[in-house]
Parts: sequence; C-alpha cells; structure tokens
Amino acid sequence: MNEHVRVDTQPIPFIDVAAQRRRLGKTIDEAVGRVLNHCQFILGPEVRELEAALAAFSGARHAISCASGTDALTLILLAKGVGPGDAVFCPSFTFAATIEPPALLGATPVFVDVEEDTFNIDIASLERAVLTAKKQGLKPKAVIPVDLFGLPADHDSIAEVAEAEGLFVLDDAAQGFGASYKGRKLGTFGHATATSFFPAKPLGCYGDGGAIFTDDGELAETIKGLRVHGQMPGESEFSHLGITGRLDTIQAAILLEKLKIFQNEIEARDRIARRYHEKLGNVAIVPRVPDGYTSVWAQYTIRLPKGARDGVAAALKAEGIPTAIYYAKPPHLHEAYKRYPVADGGLPVTERLSHEVISLPMHAYLDEPTQDRIVEAVKRALSR
Repeated sequence: MNEHVRVDTQPIPFIDVAAQRRRLGKTIDEAVGRVLNHCQFILGPEVRELEAALAAFSGARHAISCASGTDALTLILLAKGVGPGDAVFCPSFTFAATIEPPALLGATPVFVDVEEDTFNIDIASLERAVLTAKKQGLKPKAVIPVDLFGLPADHDSIAEVAEAEGLFVLDDAAQGFGASYKGRKLGTFGHATATSFFPAKPLGCYGDGGAIFTDDGELAETIKGLRVHGQMPGESEFSHLGITGRLDTIQAAILLEKLKIFQNEIEARDRIARRYHEKLGNVAIVPRVPDGYTSVWAQYTIRLPKGARDGVAAALKAEGIPTAIYYAKPPHLHEAYKRYPVADGGLPVTERLSHEVISLPMHAYLDEPTQDRIVEAVKRALSR
C-alpha cells in the first residue's frame, strides 16, 4: 500500500438503524402515541392488525406475534410436545438461539453440517444425523433448518427427508423473513416458521419481538394459548404449561409502520448486495444465491483466504469500518452444547467456515460512496 494514500477514517455504522428512523420520521412517533392514548399495552388492537398484515405479506394463513424469535421457536416446539427422548436436528452454523429451545425443553439437539456455498443445512449431513440419532436410541422428531444471513434453505429437499422420516419441520427464518424460495415467501414452508424482530434484523422493532407463521389452524390456536401462560383461547382455566410470550402493543405499532416500507428496503438490500458481488468477486468468495431464491441479506458475508481474516478486520477497524464474524465458534463447540451429538462424519464445513467468514456493513441505507469506501478498504487489506 502507498503510505501517502489518505483514507477516510470517519466511523460508519454496521447496521444504520438511525437512517431508517429518519426516513420514517414522525409516523413512528404517531403510532406509539396512539398506543399511549388507548393504553392497551398488551394484545392491543395493533397486535391483531400486525398479525393480519404479516399473514398477508407472507402468504401464511396464520401469523401469531410473540416476544422474541427464541420464544417463537420455543412456543412451536412446546405446542408439538417436543421433549425428552426426542431428537431435533439443527445446523451448527447458526446462533445459539436455534439450539436453545429444544435443549431447554429436554429434547436432544443433533448437530448437522452446512453447505459450503449457501451456509445452509446440508441434506446429506441431515440424513446421516437421523441415523446417528436412531443409533443413540433417540426418536427423530423435528428439524430446524435456518435461512442463514437472509437466504432460504433448500426447503424442497428438507421436505423430502422430513416426509421420509416423519419429522416436523420448523423453519428458523429469524434472519430470512421477506426472502423467497421458488416464488413463495418464507413463512409458508414446513409445518411452522419462526422469525425475529430484533432491531438489527431486516424487519426489526425497537426492542425484542418475534412471530410464528403456519397454515395449521389448530396449531395456531394452541400457540396463542401457550404465549399467555397456557390459557387456551376461550378457556377460563390453564390446560397447558405455557410462557409469557406476548408482543407488546407498542412494538406492534412500530412494526406496522416499518412493514409499509419493508419491500422497498428488501429491494435496496439486494441492489447493495449486487454491487458488493461485482466489486469484491475477484478478491474474495462472495455469497451465492441459487436460481429461484431471493435473499433479504440480513448479513453480507464473504469468505477470505485462510489466515487473512484477522488482518482484514483490523485494517478495516483502523479505517472506521466495522465488521462482524458469524460464527467464530459454532454452538457444538460451546460448553453449553458440547454434550449433544453431531451427525456421523462430523461438521467439517461448519468448522472450516468459522475460520473464513467475515460480515461487512449491510443495510438498506448504505449509499454508494460509503459502500465503495468499504470495498476499497477490503481490497487494500487483502493486498498487503
């Protein structure tokens, strides 16, 4: 690098929540104000309105809001009676929240490897994991594919395995809500879908929040009761063990305003991702979107040559450019999850990716000059 080249070191955000706040302006304030005026802070009218809007957006028959993406996963598994002796198959290239719910319910998470080019669950590894579970005397009960970084998993192939093995399919779309697979939006695959509205997600609220999508009316009614301590709709007594899993009305009001611009933001994210592809494709391994898929680009994650990541992250940090690593240590290597089984053959791709991946700033308001600054910084770092 030419030591006399001057670079901009003004810090930039990794995800610019404030830019979206400026765009929405007083509409958010007015939405929150309406809740403050009617004072129905729990399961108020905005919650019902949001659920109807989410169902319409996704194409699912039922959308049930809840307190977080983790609660969404938990409520679904609780409704299906998942517990001790059951095997629940989960990719290990994901956040721990995917693994927590089955483990907390007493089931046995069985770790599955992922595909190198999509970062999503590997079907051959899933099939091996089912055999692993059976060898250990576990009952194969459910699979939780993850739509990682905003890209859908291969839902047709997952459905084939699930049908053959009698598995309940719970799609973890915490990072993928708004994406589509073969012309259908996420929320309509498997038996149920969970998503998160954590502020950094493509559709995020101003705190914790989540939602569940399903076409199964009976399952939807059960989940509605489970999120209110297990009191089923229309009943006066508690017939099930449940949790406090409701979405606050204020968060629903905020999400209603954000949902109005969500499709526009998805298109902006895709445009930004394509520019990254064009400008970084000759210096790093950029993410691939298979034909028939769309991504919401919850993260823009590239792969770097072995040993290069730490230097690139440090160089970008020195120029005011944040990066993140998802996931430097996969869940199956963490103390809390080491005792759970992995698919026969191990998880070689997951473990290799954990040493190669790095995520760059990505949000719907990333302008071209800022993106070019990021790209040039990556190129400079890799040329050293």
